[in-house]
Amino acid sequence: MLAVSVRTKLALVLAFGIVSPAFANDPLSAIEWLEKRPKQIVVPLVPNDTPIFSEPAVASSVKTPEITTTPLGAPVRAAAGLLPSAVTGLPRALWLGSDADTLDTLITALNVEDQPALQSLFYTLLLAEADPPEDAKAANFMRARVTKLLHLGALDPASALLERSDPAHIDLFDLYFDTSLLAGDSEAPCKALRAQPTLSRDLESRVFCDAQAQAWDSAALTLSTADAIGAIAPVDVTLLERFLDPELFSDVPAIPDRPTVLQFRLFQAIGEALPTRSLPRAFAATDLSGNTGWKAQLDAAERLARVGAISENRLLGIYTSRIPSASGGIWDRAESIQRLETALTAGDPVDVFKQLRRAWTKMQENHLEVPFATLFSESLMRLPSTGKDADLVTRIVLLSPKYEQAAQRTTLDPTLNVAQSIAIGEPKGHNDVALSDTLKSAFLGKGVPQFLTDMSKDLQLGEAILRAMALTQTGVHGDPNALQSGLAFLRSIGLEDTARRTALQLLLINTDDQG
Repeated sequence: MLAVSVRTKLALVLAFGIVSPAFANDPLSAIEWLEKRPKQIVVPLVPNDTPIFSEPAVASSVKTPEITTTPLGAPVRAAAGLLPSAVTGLPRALWLGSDADTLDTLITALNVEDQPALQSLFYTLLLAEADPPEDAKAANFMRARVTKLLHLGALDPASALLERSDPAHIDLFDLYFDTSLLAGDSEAPCKALRAQPTLSRDLESRVFCDAQAQAWDSAALTLSTADAIGAIAPVDVTLLERFLDPELFSDVPAIPDRPTVLQFRLFQAIGEALPTRSLPRAFAATDLSGNTGWKAQLDAAERLARVGAISENRLLGIYTSRIPSASGGIWDRAESIQRLETALTAGDPVDVFKQLRRAWTKMQENHLEVPFATLFSESLMRLPSTGKDADLVTRIVLLSPKYEQAAQRTTLDPTLNVAQSIAIGEPKGHNDVALSDTLKSAFLGKGVPQFLTDMSKDLQLGEAILRAMALTQTGVHGDPNALQSGLAFLRSIGLEDTARRTALQLLLINTDDQG
């Protein structure tokens, strides 16, 4: 029998009904481009007309086959997605012929965060509704997708993808629990954990979920026992004690170098919220809920918009939600966007271009050119302009989804001329424009890797696209042949928009002449 201790006192106090502090559970707002996600998953049935026995009646030898096991329902769960083939244009057999471990490695390693067009394609692949690899580790493929979405800070898509994959299973529960806590809604995973404690071996989670269900005696007993046998780290013991009863326990532990999601939420719940700027992007998404200061929201919005984890409109909404109370840095960016919006509404071209030049410079400083172009290109095209003002508008529109409309604008700038030729899919080379010959060769179909073409014909199209994206990214950082091969392959399989926008972004962002 355990000796009387502080933990025992905690159990006794809680048994008499002392209530713990409330834990925020308001869900974050949905990302706009996911609001119309498909309502159900369609998995085609496998024809069942193949004879069961087709081998000779008498065998001359015996060969023991390798035996693998797959949880019932795992292939269906692993096929979950938010974007059906009708939306993505990608086949359901996107991943079917690939190895799950190989895909896991590729997805984990791929980093195209500084290439908006490739990043957009990456989101499409991660969210596509498609049959998983045909091996025993298909469930791992779903883990890899959700983990990457969280790494990018795309919390809402990660949550939605988990919801569609029936996450109350041991293979996904840890991700389900963390994602739900980040989204501010722990009710569903806690209910699942209380009904089936074997879903998680983390006793911290059980204590937390017992407290959420107001099962104070169970929470206290579990915490006391786990602490006595060293099953919970001291930092978690201190946090959970303070969370369960702030009047009895006032200690605040040192902040861990890499706090877990539960630790992050517990610090927040006891009134010691951690800043998210130095934490992974998934934590930054919690600042968008409106429960933090405006600067924290601005920092998080820019950080997430830079990698396409939130829409441009959401970024704009946060930029314009309040009046800047200071100057410099992020306050100047917010003010410049507000002044540009005001000038566009007033319709004075002189003031518009004055504010545009300032706002564009501010966006360039923080690598937000593409979100800015997406927001304002349509309005800017309506304005009369000449000279450098006209070239600036052309540059901005070429970085937006309306890039083809910029191909008809008049300019004498050689870089913009090459970009206009890319916008219509017919690149021109130019001696004074870096990368122009490489991009021209890619669009002529030169250098398409045969191994990628073979993979795309062998039910490995998704894997081939991931490898082509990695090739392109390698090319961005100094290997023209890799850049040419990657873009040429993407174009060869019909990803024309991605190829053009990637080429335009390489040509127009971070060049010496920014108009």
